[in-house]
Amino acid sequence: MDRAEIVHEAFLARLASGDVPTPAGGIGDLGADDLLAIFTAQVTSRHLDRVSRKLQARGQGFYTIGSSGHEGNAAVAHALRPTDPAFLHYRDGAFQIARAGQVPGQTPIMDMLLSFTASSDDPISGGRHKVLGSKALSIPPQTSTIASHLPKAVGAAYSIGLMRRCAPIDAEYPNDAIVLCSFGDASLNHSTAQGALNTAGWTAYQNVPLPLLFLCEDNGIGISTKTPGGWVEASLKHRPGLRYMACNGLDVVETYATTRAAADWARRNRKPVMLHMSCVRLYGHAGPDVESAYRPMAEIEQAERNDPLIHTAARLMQDAGHSKDDIINLYQSLADRVEREAEQAVTRPKLKTAGDVMASILPPKRKLPKHNGPSAEQRAKTFGAADMRALDAKHPMNKLINLALADLMLEHPDIVMVGEDIGKKGGVYGVTKGLQGKFGPARMIDSLLDEQSILGLSIGMAQNGYTPMPEIQFLAYLHNAEDQLRGEAATLPFFSNGQFTNPMVLRIAGLGYQKGFGGHFHNDNSLAVLRDIPGIVIGVPSNGADAVRMYREAVRLAREERRVVVMIDPIALYPMRDLHADGDGKWMFDYPERGEGAPLGEVAVSGQGTDVAIVTYGNGCYLSHQAQAVLEKQKIKTRIVDLRWLAPMPQEAILNAVKGCKHVLVVDECRRTGSQSEGICAFLAEAGVPSFARLTAEDSFIATGPAYGATLPSRDGIVQAVRNLIA
Repeated sequence: MDRAEIVHEAFLARLASGDVPTPAGGIGDLGADDLLAIFTAQVTSRHLDRVSRKLQARGQGFYTIGSSGHEGNAAVAHALRPTDPAFLHYRDGAFQIARAGQVPGQTPIMDMLLSFTASSDDPISGGRHKVLGSKALSIPPQTSTIASHLPKAVGAAYSIGLMRRCAPIDAEYPNDAIVLCSFGDASLNHSTAQGALNTAGWTAYQNVPLPLLFLCEDNGIGISTKTPGGWVEASLKHRPGLRYMACNGLDVVETYATTRAAADWARRNRKPVMLHMSCVRLYGHAGPDVESAYRPMAEIEQAERNDPLIHTAARLMQDAGHSKDDIINLYQSLADRVEREAEQAVTRPKLKTAGDVMASILPPKRKLPKHNGPSAEQRAKTFGAADMRALDAKHPMNKLINLALADLMLEHPDIVMVGEDIGKKGGVYGVTKGLQGKFGPARMIDSLLDEQSILGLSIGMAQNGYTPMPEIQFLAYLHNAEDQLRGEAATLPFFSNGQFTNPMVLRIAGLGYQKGFGGHFHNDNSLAVLRDIPGIVIGVPSNGADAVRMYREAVRLAREERRVVVMIDPIALYPMRDLHADGDGKWMFDYPERGEGAPLGEVAVSGQGTDVAIVTYGNGCYLSHQAQAVLEKQKIKTRIVDLRWLAPMPQEAILNAVKGCKHVLVVDECRRTGSQSEGICAFLAEAGVPSFARLTAEDSFIATGPAYGATLPSRDGIVQAVRNLIA
């Protein structure tokens, strides 16, 4: 027999025979009605697990991870406010049901069944995933990799602490809320969890407000691998900056009381607490997992003897005056109700088309009130005399971006920057120099050295109405944390049907051509990990003036269209002043007039030649301008198409820009394999462009020293590629 049915029958048999544990003590502050509400949520969650298994067996339900054994988290929900944002472990069905009981008008049984059956009527994901989550209950959906939600929970808690110093656009959470973040004992060992816990402790250690309650639900096993006895406590108990508390999840009275104490402490002191809740796991890990294949039957049966529902039923009989018949009747009536609603849920509509599925990849736009921005006096006061004079002179890219960031932060008080060394130092290349002095450390945050935490902090802040502008110091460092973009930031609108968003503008210094600094790790020339993430915007400026225009557009996209934008600044072009000869100053530009932007989907075209159109971006654009001068002397008329925005690819603008040219050369400073040029050339072929070729970097890492550019496109290489194409 299915273990779920064995546990079900055992519950009824043990109640009927009086084979129940004897609870210790009374129910304290919990009250009889509260105890019954918690038990009702626990039973409802249990029956939903049973029904989901039946639906899967009938082909009417889909892969799910059950909550059975973890139902003690219903008491955790009861101890918190429904406005406290909750980033939940996948076994927290009872938590969501208990919280729904605190908010009028909720229908958690049908809501969760619609998710189990992948109905397009599912109120959280619209049928895209079986997921816990609810906008009305302040529960963002969690669908991504193990422990990847912990960094953004830290960010959400940080944003609540920040609200008293810096106002968001439209706050999602009350300023006295605390954030709950739950996870399992196996997840604790993941590097992402360790990084988030360290970041929380590091932050709190410095007395920075961080109202956060971590909940480790410890069932002693991760899929088939046991957690060593005592490991969770030993790992968590003495972490600096984190207060440790523990409870027995089988005893909802103890769990409720401990959670109340932990929540009150976190709310009052605005510091993080770690609540370690012991529990059991019933029925195996998930879906088709058969735990008897790796777990002794005696151990399985012992866990089933510790069914949390038996423990709460015993409490109801001993401390709340309920009879075993009352409890059995409630249990059976809820089973019948879940079965009835399941039969309705399977008839509800499903997603059918690609358009249906993709409708929520891009988040909904929001209408922001119009404002005139800062006055001339405010601007002059913030910028200072030196920067005001700088606005009227030509500069290289790093200085122009610095001025643009100052302008944007002055105009939009919801912008918060975070990254390694961006504050006091002003960044490795001085791009953020002076901004902390202008806007303070609350908006220019010098982070600890952990890219996952930088991105997680930003995601969490964005969910609470801020416009984060995180910085990853070098492109190669993104790989430590790329899942925070792929699995968290980009998927949140998709899996919440657009109800939750985390807009941001991520700044990364990257690409090649630095002379004598860092080799591959400071000259990474691959954007492949970004190109295939649905919904994100990728921009690469080639000159300072365009960088200013693009950053303005990036901020607009984040604030108004709630997009995740990744701006890759070409490091080698930061200080570039000259184009053809030393001292010519032809790669310095004026600061664009305020309001002047570079709209997404538009390209920049230089020249009107009809022999060859060079389609490029970033350093390739700079080198193509050098090559253009050589080609013109050889009577080859060219035009340069600067893509600026790499994703989404500006297809219509590309076709318009190359129209009338006999040939097209794509110059791509990224590697031949996995580069933008692959997609561009495929598009040109599909569009029927008759003659095109590409010049790319080699499939190689970049060397330090004199050979820094040996594997990359060059001016002379572009000239030769054009001549070959014409020939």
